[in-house]
Amino acid sequence: MRLYQLKSTQILPITKSEAWNFLSDPKNLAVITPAHMGFHILAGAAKAMFPGQVIHYIVKPFPLISTKWVTEITHVKEGEYFVDEQRFGPYSLWHHKHFLKKVTEGVEIEDIIDYKLPLGLLGQLAHPILVKKQLQKIFAFREQKLTALFGKVEGKETNLSIRKI
Repeated sequence: MRLYQLKSTQILPITKSEAWNFLSDPKNLAVITPAHMGFHILAGAAKAMFPGQVIHYIVKPFPLISTKWVTEITHVKEGEYFVDEQRFGPYSLWHHKHFLKKVTEGVEIEDIIDYKLPLGLLGQLAHPILVKKQLQKIFAFREQKLTALFGKVEGKETNLSIRKI
């Protein structure tokens, strides 16, 4: 069993409250997801985020491949962090932690995703060729979109790493 971890940090020149209000609204996930992924929320995003909330999406992880994805918000600490876990979708495991931390320049957003691919050895072979590159593109888009929406802190670049654990 091969597990992977994606870790991303970005500093935005806004308050923690502004970042929380944007990131904790499930509808904004469509704003920070590349359009070519055909991301569309089907159900579950009508209320403010709460533990136990189940959200249904359709997403196209790769051209011509569309899949349903169901996540559950399992933990929420208002203004500090929330966790979403895949209940149904393209991964064997998807555990995504979102942390917000006040820093001198504004707010640091940290994402930590622990994930496992299906299909055993075939999934492991696909990771460096398809999945890792796709996740890097998604988070590069997310960084660009958040910068366009909220501004950039000079000299503070986004850190993104993906590793086997």
